[in-house]
Amino acid sequence: MTDTHPLIERLLVEYGYPEIHLGNHEEFVAAAGMNVLFFPGDPQTVRDATDVAVILPELVRAFDGHLNPGVVTDTFGDGKALKREYGFMEYPALVFVREGGYVGTLTRVRDWSEYLEQITAFFAAPVKRAPGHAMLADLTAPGAAERGRGTTVFGDST
Repeated sequence: MTDTHPLIERLLVEYGYPEIHLGNHEEFVAAAGMNVLFFPGDPQTVRDATDVAVILPELVRAFDGHLNPGVVTDTFGDGKALKREYGFMEYPALVFVREGGYVGTLTRVRDWSEYLEQITAFFAAPVKRAPGHAMLADLTAPGAAERGRGTTVFGDST
């Protein structure tokens, strides 16, 4: 376990949420059900990180245990690579993945009602390619250099 804020460490120790890194990420996201990756970022600089660390167990309870949480604590190592894969721009982030397929991301602190509404919608939403995959695919697509490197973001052309 990496050095982290006590409220984030509590998720790992008291609640038993697994610490997610490149070595166990694929297995975690492929598990049955709705898996949620918590990317707190660096609690020293990300103001909302500890707020979401307190909110996450409440969300798990609110959804009667149908959310399977994991915590990405290595912000500058494995977490950086995983952040790129999911394509979100702000911390903290909750990334929702169902049986290996990306469903959606919620960043920053939200109103409780927005969490409930968005997560309920994620349960019904189809899985799709993570936005990071779309951005990476565009950067490596034939002709990307001529188009200005990475002009397609989240499936929209600019």
